[in-house]
Amino acid sequence: MAQFPKKITDDPYAAAVLIRRLVTEQGVIYWRRYLVAFALMALAAGSTAGATYVLGQVINQAYVDKNIPGIAMFSGVTVILLFIKGVATYGHMVILTKISNAILATNQRQLFAKLMRENVGFFSERHSSEFLARLTAGAKSITDVLNMLVNAVGRDLMMLLAMIGVMVWQDPLMSFIGLVAVPPAMLVLRKLVKRIKGLAFNQFTGTADIMETMQESLQGIRTVKAFTLEETMQKRIDENIAIVERNANKMARVANRSNPLMEMLGGFAVAGCLLYGGYSVVALNATPGAFFSFMTAFLMATEPAKRLARLNIDLNSQLVGARMLLEVVDSPASEQSDDDKPALKLSDARIELRDVSFSYRTGETVLNRMSFVAEPGKVTALVGPSGGGKSTVLALLLRFYEVTQGDIVIDGQSIGSISRKSLRAQTAYVGQDVYLFRDTIRNNIAFGRPGATEDQIIDAAKAACAHDFIMSFPLGYDTPVGEHGTQVSGGQRQRIAVARALLKNAPIILLDEATAALDSESEKQVQEAIEHLCRNRTTIVIAHRLHTIMHADAILVVEGGEIVEQGRHDDLLRRSGRYASFFRLQHHDTSPLGLAPIGATA
Repeated sequence: MAQFPKKITDDPYAAAVLIRRLVTEQGVIYWRRYLVAFALMALAAGSTAGATYVLGQVINQAYVDKNIPGIAMFSGVTVILLFIKGVATYGHMVILTKISNAILATNQRQLFAKLMRENVGFFSERHSSEFLARLTAGAKSITDVLNMLVNAVGRDLMMLLAMIGVMVWQDPLMSFIGLVAVPPAMLVLRKLVKRIKGLAFNQFTGTADIMETMQESLQGIRTVKAFTLEETMQKRIDENIAIVERNANKMARVANRSNPLMEMLGGFAVAGCLLYGGYSVVALNATPGAFFSFMTAFLMATEPAKRLARLNIDLNSQLVGARMLLEVVDSPASEQSDDDKPALKLSDARIELRDVSFSYRTGETVLNRMSFVAEPGKVTALVGPSGGGKSTVLALLLRFYEVTQGDIVIDGQSIGSISRKSLRAQTAYVGQDVYLFRDTIRNNIAFGRPGATEDQIIDAAKAACAHDFIMSFPLGYDTPVGEHGTQVSGGQRQRIAVARALLKNAPIILLDEATAALDSESEKQVQEAIEHLCRNRTTIVIAHRLHTIMHADAILVVEGGEIVEQGRHDDLLRRSGRYASFFRLQHHDTSPLGLAPIGATA
């Protein structure tokens, strides 16, 4: 079967397709502003052309007619024309800048909104610095492409046509001599475009690598300092920067390779014009003003001509960044909106897993036909060795991932048949690695319920045993917590997180080893806060320290994605099974005395 040649439209991110898309989808929105900008560009080009023509008249008035009043009049006209050019140039530059800022902001919002529609698995496969690069460089590339197109058509092309008009008006034959350099220049530039694409892509990925190393080094500065990794990280970023520097130098060499040839061809054209123009003045009695006006227009036409000649190279270097952003925006969201589904309606908040199986990757089973019930208003604890699938259960309950097989049911409603927003709105989650935003303590608590009053925030903090330490800070609730909450201790972070969950007032509580990383004193305080949080709510808790869940209503031992034992603490100890083995192993290092275990009655 004969194969047809590949069309340019077969690649959705080919240069021509991308340009058409950017113009029709983003540029057309601002067509009225662009129209005004084009009008101002035309006015600037016309004023410049008029000035070059009038300069020729000044020369004639001075050297041919010896007319001083004429010189004064045409000089004044030149000043007026150049002033008009300046005002018009200012106007179109301001308009284009405002349009660029609007398009930049729109694309940044669009990319962020798309990222918010991705599931957790999408981000686990990528580094956050990649998205920072796409958000900044990619969005800016789109505005740069549109600006190049508008300036090429509105500023450079109009200016070039205006200058050519003056040249042809003054001397058609000399104009032809001046334009003979264009075809060979086009042939040279065409060969450079393909090389530029690859270099531009390497430049983008190299910049993302620099951001990745920088971000990891700063976020992990404690680890860097503790393990004296300063030289290692410096070496890594030096290598990243060196790669980008070498690539940038290559791009500079390739992008500017055409300049010597273009200058040489332009030199031949200028020399030809000077030779013919001088001959015309001396031998053919042409006016010196016409010759001067022609040469002024010709020299002023060279810069827009060079920019237009390089347009293809510059566009392709910027289209790489535009492609990087649009590839993310265009890809199907991994967490499609399901707001059209019914909302979760709770009566008892009874949670049931029915033969649930799940795999992150094909062939690697994490949960294997797991079934259990978390009774309403009770505490159900999941214990067992790391990697058994405990945290995966909570991730599935929050629908960070979808079950591979089986079903999860809350009050008779499959969570797959209800909207995620309604499910998560009625679930509060506190994990071991608490994330606090770079904001005040007040605002971090208030994220639990946007629009909460000051009294509600304070009540939640008091119930979480956080009010006293908050008020010990000079700024109280206005105390900034720093990036990732590094300006408060681990126990304080946990209690702020519990306060946030309390403020949410959700009927379902999910706790993922919320006290595992704390010292005994902090653990006692956080346990007391969690006791308030879990009271009369359906709670599923993952515990590494078994003494914290001794009073849970049900304890499930999870190994290899299956429940191997279940019961209450005393019953499981009497069975001398896996739970008893875990408990005895920890018993020498833990002391439950004085603690308020999860599920304990007040």
